[in-house]
Amino acid sequence: MKIEKIQVLRGPNIWSITRKKLIQMRLDLEETEHFPTNKIDGFRERIEKLLPSLISHRCSEGCEGGFFKRVEMGTWMGHVIEHIALEIQTLAGMDVGFGRTRETKTPGVYNVVFNYIEERAGIYAAEESVKIAECLIDGSEYDINDCIQNLKEIRERERLGPSTGSIVEEAASRRIPWIRLGKNSLVQLGYGINQQRFQATITGNTSSIAVDIACNKELTKKMLEDAAIPVPSGDLVVDEDGLQSVIRKIGYPLVLKPLDGNHGKGASINVKDYETALIGLEYAQKYSRKVIVEKYITGFDFRVLVINHRMVAAARRVPAHVVGDGELNLQQLIDKENLDPRRGYGHENVLTEIDVDKDTNELLDKLNYTLETIPQKGEIVYLKSTANLSTGGTSIDVTDMIHPENVQMAERISRIIGLDVCGIDIMAENLTQPLKESGGAILEVNAAPGFRMHLAPSEGLPRNVAAPVVDMLYPPGKEFRIPIIALTGTNGKTTTTRLLAHIVKNNGKRVGFTTSDGIYIQNTLLQKGDTTGPMSAEFILKDPTVEFAVLETARGGILRSGLGFGTCDIGVLTNIKEDHLGISDIHNLKDLTRVKRVVLDSVKKDGWCILNADDEYSMRLADDLRSKVALFSLDENNPHIKKFAKEGRITCVYEEGFVTIKKGEWKIRIERVKNIPITMEGKAKFMIANVLAASLAAYVYGFEIPNIALALNTFIPSAQLTPGRLNIFKFKNFKVMIDFAHNPASYEAIEDYLKNVESNKKIGIISGVGDRRDGDIRECGMIAARMFDHIIIRNEKHLRGRAEDEINGLIIEGIQSVDKAVSYECIPKEIDALKHAMSLAEEGTFITALSDVINNAIELVQEYQAREIQDEGNVY
Repeated sequence: MKIEKIQVLRGPNIWSITRKKLIQMRLDLEETEHFPTNKIDGFRERIEKLLPSLISHRCSEGCEGGFFKRVEMGTWMGHVIEHIALEIQTLAGMDVGFGRTRETKTPGVYNVVFNYIEERAGIYAAEESVKIAECLIDGSEYDINDCIQNLKEIRERERLGPSTGSIVEEAASRRIPWIRLGKNSLVQLGYGINQQRFQATITGNTSSIAVDIACNKELTKKMLEDAAIPVPSGDLVVDEDGLQSVIRKIGYPLVLKPLDGNHGKGASINVKDYETALIGLEYAQKYSRKVIVEKYITGFDFRVLVINHRMVAAARRVPAHVVGDGELNLQQLIDKENLDPRRGYGHENVLTEIDVDKDTNELLDKLNYTLETIPQKGEIVYLKSTANLSTGGTSIDVTDMIHPENVQMAERISRIIGLDVCGIDIMAENLTQPLKESGGAILEVNAAPGFRMHLAPSEGLPRNVAAPVVDMLYPPGKEFRIPIIALTGTNGKTTTTRLLAHIVKNNGKRVGFTTSDGIYIQNTLLQKGDTTGPMSAEFILKDPTVEFAVLETARGGILRSGLGFGTCDIGVLTNIKEDHLGISDIHNLKDLTRVKRVVLDSVKKDGWCILNADDEYSMRLADDLRSKVALFSLDENNPHIKKFAKEGRITCVYEEGFVTIKKGEWKIRIERVKNIPITMEGKAKFMIANVLAASLAAYVYGFEIPNIALALNTFIPSAQLTPGRLNIFKFKNFKVMIDFAHNPASYEAIEDYLKNVESNKKIGIISGVGDRRDGDIRECGMIAARMFDHIIIRNEKHLRGRAEDEINGLIIEGIQSVDKAVSYECIPKEIDALKHAMSLAEEGTFITALSDVINNAIELVQEYQAREIQDEGNVY
């Protein structure tokens, strides 16, 4: 078997709109195609032995053990690999269950699709599942435990931490979109101008001064002490003299901890003699020159969580420990404790496995214990000096037991320090009494406190502490999205996108838009190139200045990675025509429709899908979409338009020279087509269709008719505003038009326009596109023969695996099949072809360059224009 390609789908895709995180592996089964599982001796027994948990996979049988039944009956190896990839991820603590395996048009080649939680783990699962299947076929050994451990390690490296993850999950449950910024815990909630950011549990609103205060333990302690908050007595020391001075003042027992430490690093607790204090000072100074020495407060370790200055949870924390039974040694007791199903690797379970580290050994040394020591029955042996859950500690929820005075004190502390998310460490016998009565004290105030102990305590009620964070970032009534209009189709996408963006901008919104030419905010080009994929969409949605997004969305990005957004307000489908067929398993218009409808399926239920009533395949979707549908057409009498009118639904039509909105039978005329510059006085029918689509989308969004009309009137076609879309350059004796047309449908649109152009000679510069079908290239030659008197064939910049002579031969076949008298010549380079065409121009000649490299062609023509103007000036 051979993996041809692995793709990571991160958004709505052709397999699923709701399951956005999918791996798509293109797998060639090679010889294995001829050996379903029932023809491989012992396969069922081997797979059941290696992965017995696959019995839970119901498969198409719909019952437990259904997958094993399929294996016994005989199923293809792609299907088996899908199930293996799902199961090894689940065994590694990433519960996944969605999968599909479909044969492509190439016999023996399958698309194996399954969901993932962590991207790199999904890719590893894809690769490893093929190796596992090969071992099962061969009967060779495979270490499944090593595979699972590798997946766990990948998961821990890649995943969001439990605190960050809980906030993301809470936001997602409210349908707030989120984007991970980089590889760490920095996350953006919402889009554009309505975004909020947070990292771990520090939000974009967290005061940096407050964080600095919390990180400075000495300053924190002084501010609390000045505010009559109970804190342990003590002082800051830098050397042995200072240590002796503090000891004389406060006595034993002591706590020593580095001023700049965190997570308990460098801390020594319950120090009862000077020798141990000196060791503790040396240990703490490994982390910070300045060391806090203070009175050791007896009692339990509590953490109180305050969010937005409201106490939301409290927990008692217990360091990792074991309880002796008089028989097992410490290592055996640790191993036994780690068998607790609540414990797992990293953050996969409620509790973390206890490992033996330097801290553990130092604690045991103080007791004169080793891992071979057998503690007495009932003896508690602490294995960590701090109660962090990440080192194996446990937590007990005490939220409902905290005394009102302690609640008020905690909320007051959050305001004194100034933290919007605040973790307060308290040492006390209990929190049911006020601290002043129990003798407890505040040990620390933490910025970015961990949530895990509250989300999943080992005892007591779990607390959804992520909810108040999201409440704080997005209080009732605050928007988290920005409006998104997504456009797809074969032809007209870019022009319609630009026109819609112009309408939005002229309605006072700061618009970000993506096109096949580049990414723009307002009219400023920020990134050049074909930017119609998900990364470009995300670029716009991450920009904090953008109020409205208009996103051209091409088939390539959808197939490669899915959409760059979860839902949109309006989806526009311009048309579905023959183009890019035969690529990425898209072989016909039905396949292409399946890709394009991903955009329409992502439209919100109360949003709008804009469809072309003149396009057969677009209309096949009209009755199968969850959102509202509006139609546009160049013909008011189009049967679909008439049907919608009878039903009282919204359409946009070209009638009696006007762009007109129809609500049922009522007409609202927007503007006369001849007054809309982009339509070339109504001569360019395909541009009128683009105007209809944009006007309809703008209308259903809610923009007012006069404002739409004004924007249509001020959208002037030019090389700057609409590069490569009917750009006409006038010379003294001839004209040159540059257009991006590159498939039969767009050639026909140009042909229709040229019928209205008066010219005594029409010269065309064309090329074939290497990744199109033979018939498509040939048809472009046929259409060119109908609309030009002389044809110059040049070479496509990207041949995409074809030879130049092969492409040119197909074009010539098309030309000669229409009219053998039409003259043609081949000039490989586009610049040379343009220069030659202009040298052939006579008075009244109209040159049409159908170019794939718009900028080069435009620059050359503009250079010639400037030279002609300069020459005329010199003559004058």
